[in-house]
Amino acid sequence: MSTYYRTIDTPLGCLTLYATDNALTAILYKHQTPTIEVATYAPQHPLLIECEQQLQQYFTGTRQQFDLPLAPQGTNFQQRVWQALLTIPYGINWSYQQLAITIGNPKACQAVGMANSKNPLSIVIPCHRVIGKNGKLTGYAGGLDKKQTLLELEKITLNSNL
Repeated sequence: MSTYYRTIDTPLGCLTLYATDNALTAILYKHQTPTIEVATYAPQHPLLIECEQQLQQYFTGTRQQFDLPLAPQGTNFQQRVWQALLTIPYGINWSYQQLAITIGNPKACQAVGMANSKNPLSIVIPCHRVIGKNGKLTGYAGGLDKKQTLLELEKITLNSNL
C-alpha cells in the first residue's frame, strides 16, 4: 500500500500529513520522526488537501470535529485508547484516569499515558485534551506549549459560541 505526504504551515508550525489512498495515517510535527519508511510527496492528494482544509477550519475556530477516514497504526491496546480519545468532547479535558476508565481498565493510567503519547494523528485524534489528574499539563508530542495553545483555542472558541 502506497503512502503519500504533504507539508503544511499551521499556527503550531509545520506539520506533515501522511495518508494512503483511503485514509489519513499520521500528522507529525516538524521534529517528529515518521515511522513510514517510504512516502511519496503528493501535494495534490485529495485526502491530504481535505485534511489541511479541516485543520485550517479547526485553527480558525469554525470546526470542532474532524470528518476524515483514519487509519493510525498501533497495537490493539493503543487502538482502544485512540478510539476513546475520539470521544472526548471539544474543549473538555480528561485525566489519564478518566481515559483508563473509559477503556474499561481503571488501573492502566500509565499504559494509557504511553498509548496516548504514541498517537500518530495529533490534533485530529485529540490526545492534547488529556491532562494530569491534578489538572497540570503533561507530555505532548508537539511540546507543552503547543498543547497549551490547542487547549486555549478550544476554550476561546467554546466561550465565543456561548
